[in-house]
Amino acid sequence: MSAATPTNTEQVETLDRAIERLAKTPVLLVATDYDGTLAPIVDVPADARPSRESIVALRALAALPQTHVAVVSGRALADLASMTGLDGAVMHVGSHGSEFDHDFMGSLTADQRELHRRVLTEVQRIAGSDAGFGVESKPASVAFHYRNAPEDAAERAVRELCDNAATWDGVGLKSGKKVLELSVVDLSKGDALDVLRHRVGATGVIFFGDDVTDEDAFARMQGPDVSIKVGPGATGAKHRVDDTIEVARRLAELVSLRQRHFEGAEAVPIEEHTLLSDARVMALVAPGARLSWMCVPRIDGPALFAELLGGPTAGHFTIEPARPSETPRQRYDGDSLILRTEWDRVSVTDFLDCSGGKPTQRAGRTDLIRVIEGRGEVRITFAPRLDYGRTPTRLAIRDGGVEIEDTIDPIVLVAPDIEWTIEEEGPHNTAVATVSLRGEPVRLELRYGTGSLRERHAEFGGRRRETKSYWETWADALTLPRRERELVLRSALTLKALCYGPTGGIAAAATTSLPEHIGGVRNWDYRYCWLRDGAMSAAALVKLGSSIEAMEFLDWMLGVIDRAAAPDRLMPLYTLTGHEVAPEAEIAELAGYAGSRPVRVGNAARGQVQLDVFGPICELIWQLVLAEAPLSSEHWRLVEALTKAVEARWHEPDHGIWEIRKPRRHHLHSKVMCWVTVDRAVRISECFLDRSRPDWEALRDTIAKDILDHAWNEEAGAYTAAYGDQDLDAAALWIGLSGLVPGDDPRFGRTIDAINRELRDGPVVYRYLDNDGLPGAEGGFLICASWLVESFVLADRREEAEALFEALVELAGPNGLLPEQYDPKEGRTLGNHPQAYSHIGIIENAITLA
Repeated sequence: MSAATPTNTEQVETLDRAIERLAKTPVLLVATDYDGTLAPIVDVPADARPSRESIVALRALAALPQTHVAVVSGRALADLASMTGLDGAVMHVGSHGSEFDHDFMGSLTADQRELHRRVLTEVQRIAGSDAGFGVESKPASVAFHYRNAPEDAAERAVRELCDNAATWDGVGLKSGKKVLELSVVDLSKGDALDVLRHRVGATGVIFFGDDVTDEDAFARMQGPDVSIKVGPGATGAKHRVDDTIEVARRLAELVSLRQRHFEGAEAVPIEEHTLLSDARVMALVAPGARLSWMCVPRIDGPALFAELLGGPTAGHFTIEPARPSETPRQRYDGDSLILRTEWDRVSVTDFLDCSGGKPTQRAGRTDLIRVIEGRGEVRITFAPRLDYGRTPTRLAIRDGGVEIEDTIDPIVLVAPDIEWTIEEEGPHNTAVATVSLRGEPVRLELRYGTGSLRERHAEFGGRRRETKSYWETWADALTLPRRERELVLRSALTLKALCYGPTGGIAAAATTSLPEHIGGVRNWDYRYCWLRDGAMSAAALVKLGSSIEAMEFLDWMLGVIDRAAAPDRLMPLYTLTGHEVAPEAEIAELAGYAGSRPVRVGNAARGQVQLDVFGPICELIWQLVLAEAPLSSEHWRLVEALTKAVEARWHEPDHGIWEIRKPRRHHLHSKVMCWVTVDRAVRISECFLDRSRPDWEALRDTIAKDILDHAWNEEAGAYTAAYGDQDLDAAALWIGLSGLVPGDDPRFGRTIDAINRELRDGPVVYRYLDNDGLPGAEGGFLICASWLVESFVLADRREEAEALFEALVELAGPNGLLPEQYDPKEGRTLGNHPQAYSHIGIIENAITLA
């Protein structure tokens, strides 16, 4: 056997590897012939039935995200859909690529219809000479079957057709296994495959075929495509399988690999994504200098890079050694948000430019700077995708870099002296380049908001120093606890990064739709400012010595109050500019992190009643009073407005802190936060105005009495989620944490025990375990574990607090970032990232334990 001819074992291994690679392609087209591929060849074509296993596999593939299936056959389209039983589930193309639509006959010209009639008449005349001949009339062709005719008769008939009708102007001839097809439309399976590839934007194609007519399709294979010949015979396909049974097996293998790919077996752990911010825009960088998430022009805008939620087809910006041989290392540069990714010979430094006072400028632009240093070849892939990939993204190479065309705001990549190649990926363009490093740095700058590719006079080093100074100067002014100083500092920097500089709004997290349950529907958009979360974030920073974020947040809050119909009708969340959040919608084009769909934008909680939101705001103002911040009469009027809102509505049921999408209840946490609102208002009045408020004191006592009379559930042996119900809720711990009952209160102690026993699993605490109406089980909430730590300390159970806090700290990512949840059963983090709540908990715990 020659070296060029692989053994069967080598060939199978090569096909295994090819299918495994193709299963990971962003958009996959699976195409196959019918006869001899899905169904075995039989004497009577009407009796050809597809393998059940193959049909099951094709249905499963068609149901997967970014996966398209087509059956491309010589049969008539109507017959093909009927025989596969897949009509509606997959695309069908009949007549060797000539029929794409069921009304295809209407698209033939009058001359073509007349030619078809003449061909049919001639074929029927010849077929009449022997009973073993068969004629199949299709919309654009006529098939002459001679499988069942004597050999000599078949030879004469074939010769006559080839010498006569096949030579007529406008007639095309295709030869198959014991069949001739005379077509009046000059299209092939290769043409059909090109059309399908373009229609679905496929980045990879696999095609199975057994016949001579399939060679046209094999010839169109390119790049990562996989072509598979079924059975013997000369072929241009790269791979071969024996029969239809093997086709079914390979399709099933592809289903398994593709499902595994989308289920996240290879998804980068959430906590390993590292945050960049310029206080307007945020980006996440995965290990290997792979920028996988960035929304513009602000954090809650449409994504320009969304690989995090949709794989490579959704956009990424990657810099890596051309031949990576070791695992990259990532770390922040000091106490900043400048990220450095390192290999042995190459490094990449990333930051969002904060020089020149940019973070507070409403009309400021965003500049992402990437500096490549070292020696050797690096590969750069610039694959932006406008509006989550829903809008075709076209790139143009210009002198000095690359421009994204047809955008509302100009976007350019400044990259002088780099030779780019533009690649087509479905409806999008991707720019790729290979650069040889010889010790001199290569600098890239992605500019949003300007179309200029001119190099700036301010050199990169100066902008980097200013950006580092922006973060480190702020960090240096903090008063940090002795416990977990580095993690607390990183948590504080993360909260600072989530602050929207131009308005003072504070985002709950940098992302949308990172799942609370892998593969499930618990995927929400957290890129907005919840009144509760924002106030808690600002309060945590006040406790570390920084009041500026709290003062700016209250400015944002005052703007919201001015625009609201009434303070007691506040929504739970607003955009970072202080306006109403858009209705919840789904981005169908994105497959979701680890296949977790849908990907959502907007948030339906905007329409909920959450009466707890007033409490954290008044608590924040109280913390500012204690910090002797320069509060004014406007802040006092805000306290009055919130207290009046509580007075008007505290007795109503609501949806609660966890935004459960079920009927309202009298949630304990909401009642406690109404009490907190009034209690802190009383204290603020005494300190800010040197004046007591007997009316507020009476209201405070009324709310407290109502809680103590109705919140305890003797059967549960604890304060429960809502009046009259037995389900436990970690937020019930706030009855003690707020100061409504003392730490040594026996009922509070029993509530701690119940939550520790029933809701805790290792390092985390579940919010609740009651059915909330959504499928799937979420992970444990990190902030709920922090509340339990605080409760242990309050109840003088120090050792338990220390142990839980140490376990919680271990969940932080390699650069100190934390998402919302952790699944102790699967050992993986969950939820949006980085999450303000989780970092608030770390800060509060460290202060308390120190």
